[in-house]
Formats: sequence, C-alpha cells, structure tokens
Amino acid sequence: MSVKGGYFRKRLHVNLSSGTTRVIELDEDFLERYIGGRGFGAKLVWENLKQHDFRIDPFGPENLLVVAPGPLTGAYLPSSGKNSFVSISPATGLYGDSSMGGGFAVELRQAGLDCLTIEGIAPELSLLFIDNGEARIIPMPQLRGKSCLETEGMVETRIGTHDIHVVTIGVAGENRVRFACANTDWSRNAGRTGIGAIMGSKNLKAIAVRGHKDLPVYDLDGLIAETNKAVQYMRGHKYFRFWQQQGLMNVIEYANDKGILPTWNFRDTVFPNHDKINGEVMLDRYKIGDSACFMCPMCCSNINLVKDGKYRGVVTEGPEYETCAMLGSNLGIDDFAAILAATQLCDELGVDTISTGNIVGAVIEGYERGIIGLEDLDGREIRWNDPDAVLELIGKIGRREGIGDILADGAKRIIQQWPEMDKVILHVKGLEQSAYDSRAGASMGLAYATCDIGAHHTRAWTIAREMEEGANWTNEDRVKIVVYHQTLRPLFDMLGVCRLPWIELGLNERHYAYFYTHITGKEATLEELLELSRRVYDMTRRMNVRLGATRKDDSLPYKVRECPVLSGPNAGKVLREDVFQDMLSAYYAKRGWNEDGVPPVELEATF
Repeated sequence: MSVKGGYFRKRLHVNLSSGTTRVIELDEDFLERYIGGRGFGAKLVWENLKQHDFRIDPFGPENLLVVAPGPLTGAYLPSSGKNSFVSISPATGLYGDSSMGGGFAVELRQAGLDCLTIEGIAPELSLLFIDNGEARIIPMPQLRGKSCLETEGMVETRIGTHDIHVVTIGVAGENRVRFACANTDWSRNAGRTGIGAIMGSKNLKAIAVRGHKDLPVYDLDGLIAETNKAVQYMRGHKYFRFWQQQGLMNVIEYANDKGILPTWNFRDTVFPNHDKINGEVMLDRYKIGDSACFMCPMCCSNINLVKDGKYRGVVTEGPEYETCAMLGSNLGIDDFAAILAATQLCDELGVDTISTGNIVGAVIEGYERGIIGLEDLDGREIRWNDPDAVLELIGKIGRREGIGDILADGAKRIIQQWPEMDKVILHVKGLEQSAYDSRAGASMGLAYATCDIGAHHTRAWTIAREMEEGANWTNEDRVKIVVYHQTLRPLFDMLGVCRLPWIELGLNERHYAYFYTHITGKEATLEELLELSRRVYDMTRRMNVRLGATRKDDSLPYKVRECPVLSGPNAGKVLREDVFQDMLSAYYAKRGWNEDGVPPVELEATF
C-alpha cells in the first residue's frame, strides 16, 4: 500500500553561497524507506558524502546540514514536536545528529515542508526566513555577538511578528565551538554533536519559519481514537503528575540512590549534597512555572527563578537531569541557584551543557592533578564547588578566550594539548559522555561505545533496566537490550516524536505503528518500522567506517575501565576491558557486522 498522507513530499534546498533556493520533490521510495527525521537526514548526508568521495570538512561549504521533522510531527498525538538536525559533526568528524523539541518542527511542517537542506557559506551573517514554503536569505550582521534569546527577539522584530518559530545560535556557534548547539523557544536545544558550530561556519545565525498549512492526515478519526487511548493511559499512570511537577529533575535522587550520578568528574557516583540540588529543592524554592513541547501532556520542563542571593534575577527554563548533574554534582557544586546561573549562561552562549560540564570537570581535576598549570588557566584557579570560576570558564569557552580557545575544540584537542588528560576526560569518538556512570551497568557502557554519534544516552538508555533487573544478565541479555534500544529510540527520531512517554511512562511502542498507519495511510507493523530503523543504523555505521572509524573507536573511557567507584552501592566497581570486549564482539555478531565492527559492504547498494 502506498503513502497517502503524512507528507507534503517537498524538500527545500538552500545554497547559502549562491543565495539560491529550490524545492525538490520527494519520491515514494524515499518516504517509505527513510520515514523522516533522522532517516531523511542520514540518507541525504550519505548521498552528499558519496558526491565528495567521503572527504568533508565539517566547517566547509560542502558539509550538508539537514533539518527534518517526521511524518508524525505536529499531529494530534502525544509529544509530537520533535525535529532532527543531521550533518557531519565537528566534534567527532563522523556522522552527527541532534534532536530538538519545542514548536519549530511543527512550524516547518505547517510551512508545507518535510525537510530542509542547507549547504554553502553566506557572504555575511544571515537569517534564513521560510514563509509558508517560500525562502529568503536576509543579511543581518547586526546579530553578531548576540545571545540566542536576544537573537530570537531581534529576528521577530525584523520579520514584524511573533507568529514565527526561530532557531538561533549564540556566540559559541559563531566562534565554532565544536559543541555549540542550536536553540529555539528560549531553551530547547539541539545540544549534541556541534550543530550550532555548523550553522556558525555557514554564517547562518538563525532560521525563522512561519507556516499556516494543514497537515496531511489520511485517517483523522482513527488517529484521534488511537491518541485518546494513549493519553488516557498516560494520564492514569501513577507517576504522571509527578513528572509534571519535577520533570527529569526527579532523576537526581534516583541516580544518586543507584550510585550512577556523576560526581567530581566521574571520580565517584554518589554526591553527599545531592539533597541540595534535587527536584524537591527546585519545587520548594525556585520553580515558578511549567513548560511543554508541542502536544506533550507530560509537560516536563520547569521554569525557575532565583529570588534572592548573589544570583538573584536569574531565570531559565530548566535544568533537566543531564544539565543539573553535569553542571552540579559533576563539578562538586551544591548550590542550585549557581546551577541555574550556569544553565542560563550556557543557553545564552549556545553551548551543550553535557559537553561543557564534562570539560569543566576535567579541567578542575586536571588542575588538581598538576596536568594543567595555573598559567594554562590564565592565572585563575578553579576548584570543586567553585561556581564563580566555573561561570568565568564557561564564558571563556563560548568566546574562545585564553584557555577557552583550546577547550572549545572538545575532548580530542584537549588530549592533544595535554596527553595525560586522556585518563581524566570521558568521551567516545570525541563526544563527551552523558550523565550516567556505566561502571555498574555494563549495558550502558556498551551503549555509549557503540552509539553512532559518540557517548550519548539517547540512542540506548539501558542503565535503569539493568539497575532494576540485570543482576544475573548475561552478555547476550545486555546486547539484546542495547540493540533494541538503538533501534526503537532512533525510530522515534525518524517519526518526529519524543521517547519519554515510552521510556518513562511505559506507553506501548505499538501505538506508534498505529499512529504512522493512520497518518500516512500505509499499513505498517512495529516490526516493519523497526527494520527500517535498523537499516539506518547500518547506514550510519557504514558512514563512520568510510570516515575512518574502527573497532578501537568503540571504546570505553579510561576511568570506566581502570578507576573503581569510590563509594556508595557500587564502590570498587569498574567495567573490565576483557568483559567489555566480549560484549562488543557479541554486539557486532548480533548486528551482522564483522569482528572489526564493519557492516557488509554490499549493504551500500541498498542504501
């Protein structure tokens, strides 16, 4: 059965160098095989790489940036506000993507587009404005040096309406900080893999979209009925209201209790002052409102205000768990107001909080161990629980001042500058690790090592399941759950929806096959959609192999292998290298790749 709804069948292609735009028709085969979002992005980046013989400078005009929602984005179903940014990452030199929530993706769909592709470099700092499918490149050099939020306001003034959605970059993106992010709706970020740096390299300060078109839905009545069932289930879940109150901030207590909370640059996994930075503290003293992405009943984002003290007046949407852990316990900071100040600064500069927290933590430990000297730090000491020094260093990173110029290039350059930092900083393939320690959860270590973009948790978040049920798991059990997560969770990115209803409230994943069928008119089982997602993972792996990745890049950080957890329920634990290598071989076999982690070359003919 062919696709009857769900798509406008249009890709807008923009060449910033020539200042030209054109609309490209998307054919049936492309829609059916790649679905949308990450799938569209991976395929288009693959084709662009082939055209350039797999030699691409991430900051060069030839690097293609794909912005793609999915066929479910903007539809009447839970949490349908997701969008994927896909390119070759300046952080890793490999395939990169990052997901963004909020309302931008919905506006792009309502502009009559399924996908946006951008190449080239604009002659001067510019705004790309898409108005119901028609595009203009508008020079706006006056945006240089402006924060993400300032830029959003100035763009709205330039267009003359608030009836738009805007993606912006801050100073960090302009300065090509390799973990700069793209920002929308105040603090919704495509945070990982350096998407903001790619925009900056293209002299693209912002993308604004206005759309008023109805979305094509094949079976609206069927979709409404299925969605009502899903929402009824979610609202009846025992943790539904709790999620609305705390959002992901509730994970601080969980991670500390389980001994997986990054503390003092992952030296430990429990934080003595965790109760000063948890969700209860946020609710009692700082939270002033809720916020949600499009069509999300979970409403998991928190608006926080510092009402007194030295950070009085700081207001931000967030933090969520990753940000609070990486800018809090990982740096030894036990002042929630200071964490809010750091969160606000990262949002203004446009830097990824996970990478920033990793790098700042590594600098503190590196200085403590004598690897980084006071002269390297521009004469400014930095210690654990030193918020003022942390804020100063974050600013230097975003502006590429002093030591910040080195740190802005991420883990790889830091290790080139100070080789001993390889034992201090946690990364895979050049992407700094997310905020879940894996020494007590081998499946999470495998997930980080085999993630196609680097050490990120959104491909496979298996740690909670292993903490609860995995005491007697075999390697086969761990491999099975990692591969399933790496297939289902990227499917959500292809469809253009958020994973939280499934992973946090247990919404059955089969709902999404029904949503897809009602929207597109093409009947598909969950298993058929998962198979399409699996093929995209094969594609991104072949891409990375072509770009030079090998088995040795699917590695664990030194600390995970060699430095035992200091205290708490997992004291003394490491993830031994021999155990990990056995798991990795089993993982490759499960995927049908060879011992070196290379998928069959014959697959390329099917991409």
